[in-house]
Amino acid sequence: METTQEQLALARSAKKSINTANTAQKNQALEAMASKLLKATDAILAANQIDMEAARGKISEVMLDRLFLDQERIAGMAQGIRALIDLPDPIGEVLDTEVLENGLEIQKVRVAMGVIGIIYESRPNVTSDAAALAIKSGNAVVLRTGKDAFHSAQAIVTALKVGLEEAGLNPDLLQLIQDTSRASSLAMMKAKGYLDLLIPRGGAGLIQAVVENAIVPVIETGTGIVHVYVDKEADFQKALAIIENAKTSRPSVCNAMEVLLVDRAIASDFLPLVKVRLVDERERSVELRLDEDAQAIISGTAAQEQDFDTEFLDYILAVKVVDGVEEAVGHIEAHSTHHSDAIVTENPDTAAYFTKQVDSAAVYVNASTRFTDGGQFGLGCEMGISTQKLHARGPMGLREMTSYKYIVSGNGQVR
Repeated sequence: METTQEQLALARSAKKSINTANTAQKNQALEAMASKLLKATDAILAANQIDMEAARGKISEVMLDRLFLDQERIAGMAQGIRALIDLPDPIGEVLDTEVLENGLEIQKVRVAMGVIGIIYESRPNVTSDAAALAIKSGNAVVLRTGKDAFHSAQAIVTALKVGLEEAGLNPDLLQLIQDTSRASSLAMMKAKGYLDLLIPRGGAGLIQAVVENAIVPVIETGTGIVHVYVDKEADFQKALAIIENAKTSRPSVCNAMEVLLVDRAIASDFLPLVKVRLVDERERSVELRLDEDAQAIISGTAAQEQDFDTEFLDYILAVKVVDGVEEAVGHIEAHSTHHSDAIVTENPDTAAYFTKQVDSAAVYVNASTRFTDGGQFGLGCEMGISTQKLHARGPMGLREMTSYKYIVSGNGQVR
C-alpha cells in the first residue's frame, strides 16, 4: 500500500496524461467511467453494506441515509458523470484577446488547476462527482474520504480507474488515499508542491481544521445555516410548500433549511399552519425550536441561543419571529454561513431589498433553497458549494476547477 506522500507524487506525475488529452478523449474517459461504475454495481453495493453495518448505531439515521447506496443512487452517479460529456470543455477557452501598440498579442486562456485534493466525509457520490469533474476540467485528483465511507469509495474508485485505463488515460490521475487516519488529512493540508488546490467538503469541524492548518490554497465549502424568511406579503401556500421542501426533502445536506424567520404581522396566522404541515401531518415530524414569540403562538421546544447558529442536518428547525425584512436581513447577516438564504414575498420591492442586502452565495425569491446544487444549476455535478468570494462562489462546476494564464505572441519585440 502506497503512503499518502507516494500517492500525491503519483497524481502529480500522472497529470501530464490529462494535460495532453483533447475533449474527445476526456469525454471517452467519462463514458467509460460511467459504464464501469454501473458494471461494478454489485461490488459497490457489497462494499457499501460493510460501511453501513459498521456505522449503524454510531451515526444518526439521517446521516446513515447520506452513506447509503442502492442501484438507483449508483445509476444517478453514472448519470452525473455522463451529464458532463455534453457540457463545453473549459480548457483552452480564450477569455480575452488584446493587441498592444507594439504588436504584441496577449491572450488570456483557461487552463487546468493541476492536481486537486478533496477531503470529504461520508458521501460516496462525492467520489464519482469529484473524479468526473477533475477529468473533464483537465486535472488530476486526490480523494480522501472519511473511514465511514472508505469501502464504498474504494469500490467506486476501482471501477472508475478501470474506465480511465480503458480510455487510454493514466489511472494514477485518480487517487483515493488509503490512510484514513488524521495524519493523511494533515499531509494533504501540507502538500505544497503536490496539490494546487485543496477543497474540504463536510461539517464545520472538518472545514475549520483545513482552513486553519492548510499551507496549500483552499476553497472553503459551506456548512449551511440556511434561512427562509416569510414576509408579511407572502403567499401562504407557496411559503408552506417551500418550507416543507427546504427542510424535509433531504435534511442531511448543506442546502437544507435550518432556520425559519416569520414576519410578526402574519405570525399568529402562519405559524399554526407551519406546525400542521411539518409536525401534525407528517409521519416523520420536524422538531420545532421556537423563540419566545413563536412559543406564544404554537407548541414546540424552547429555542436556545445556539440553535440559531447550528447546522442540524436533521429534522429540527429553529423558528424566530421578526419585525419585518430589515430585522430578518440583520439576523441572517449575524448568523448565516453565506450559503443559501430565501425570502417568500409577493412584494417586488421587499424581494429586491432582500436580494441586495443578503450576502450569500445563492439568494432565493419564492423558491426552495434545495436548488443550490451543481446539477440543478446546469453544471452537471459539483465539487462543493463555495461560501467564500475569492476564485469561486456557489456550486463549483467545471469552470471553477480551472485557472487561466496569459499567452503572449510577438515578432521579436523587446522592452
